Amino acid sequence: MKYNFSRREFLRRSTLAAASGIVAAPFVSRKLFGSTPSNTVLHASIGTANQARADLERLTDSSSVKLVAVADVDSTKSSALKEKYPDVRIYEDWRQLLDKERHLDSLNVSTPDHMHAPIAMSAMQLGKHVYVEKPLTHDIYETRMLTEYARKKKLVTQMGIQIHSASGYRQAVKTIRDGVIGKVREVHAWCGKDKGWGDSSPRPDKSDPVPSGFNWNLWLGTAETRPFIGNGYYHPVNWRKRLDFGTGTFGDMGCHIFDPIFGALELTAPLTIWSGGTAPNQWNWAIDAKVQLIFPGTAYTASNKVSLTWYNGEQEPPRDILALVAGEHPGCGSIFVGTKGVMLLPHPFRPKLFPEKDFADFNLPKVEDGNHYHTFIEAVRGNAKTTANFDYSGPLTEAVLLGTVATRFPKTTLEWDAKKLKFTNLADANLFLRRRYRKGWEVKGLS
Repeated sequence: MKYNFSRREFLRRSTLAAASGIVAAPFVSRKLFGSTPSNTVLHASIGTANQARADLERLTDSSSVKLVAVADVDSTKSSALKEKYPDVRIYEDWRQLLDKERHLDSLNVSTPDHMHAPIAMSAMQLGKHVYVEKPLTHDIYETRMLTEYARKKKLVTQMGIQIHSASGYRQAVKTIRDGVIGKVREVHAWCGKDKGWGDSSPRPDKSDPVPSGFNWNLWLGTAETRPFIGNGYYHPVNWRKRLDFGTGTFGDMGCHIFDPIFGALELTAPLTIWSGGTAPNQWNWAIDAKVQLIFPGTAYTASNKVSLTWYNGEQEPPRDILALVAGEHPGCGSIFVGTKGVMLLPHPFRPKLFPEKDFADFNLPKVEDGNHYHTFIEAVRGNAKTTANFDYSGPLTEAVLLGTVATRFPKTTLEWDAKKLKFTNLADANLFLRRRYRKGWEVKGLS
């Protein structure tokens, strides 16, 4: 695809939009867009396959949404949409979509992690509401900048932790807040996920032909240029294992599994982070991770500090903790240890209380399912509020990403100053809070 504007021109227009204080436009007459009702949300998807396809289909199964355009660097994926969405306009470059489709109300950003922030920030600077997949960003600095910008401009946001709105997770949050197991002493969370998104091997020293229809340069985006490696090494899913593009098993699943813990305990920012697992190599995240985060206590914890420990790969909670839930150990989940009992929350199902004999006659609170996607759309229309907006999902993501940074420094306690956005006892760790974007891919507010 040939672009009819330069990167410099796109950045100039985005900068002008941001400088002018553009915010999301209210719903107005859509006479320019044929028969589209004036209260219909005009939506675009950045990404069209895998999780992106699931996101756009669940968003557009609302009768209040019209899918106007999509962007995908892989034409073999995007072209498949035409059968279901014959009128959708297809772009290869998301920047061209944003430049051409100025009438949009919202976008979902469902790309590899390293491109979440550049796309979301560029869209928000044009006044668009955004639904962004988890983790919210690749780097902690990006998360903070998106959170602050969305709050300042009063934009509707939602992170793609869809289980957040499901009745099981909501039931777990209410159970903890109702004090059913007393005050919480500690929490253990894990995800084995078949070794997960890690790789202990070095990067292959080779260069393969780029497949037809796949724009490798656009896929790299803000990342530094490098040779393409085939056989699925990067595209379409193994990028999650690679340091420059994904955030490993912790980043991928931690946002899901930390979500009800944050929601139930009203956690803020951790005070310290410690890793007891394996460090990543030069290219890839490690297969195994064990990370302990110490948070300030809240109204729902037993003391003025509370420990949350994460495990993935071969790492798992200690036997004495598993014994508290009769040895049950689902593939992913969490265990809340309280002063009056214990709650096991298998991902993504309903909670179970232990000791079972103590709760034999107890009925879990009734909580209905919500629709994570439709709540976002209704919030864009002014009829609802999102519950995984960036003010909530931003700090959640920061905590998870702090854990990924800690894995680079095994057996070292990192002291975190959330207000100053820095580690106070190890300068080298601060080098991993923010990355440099490739020349030509700078985004105002991030670069």
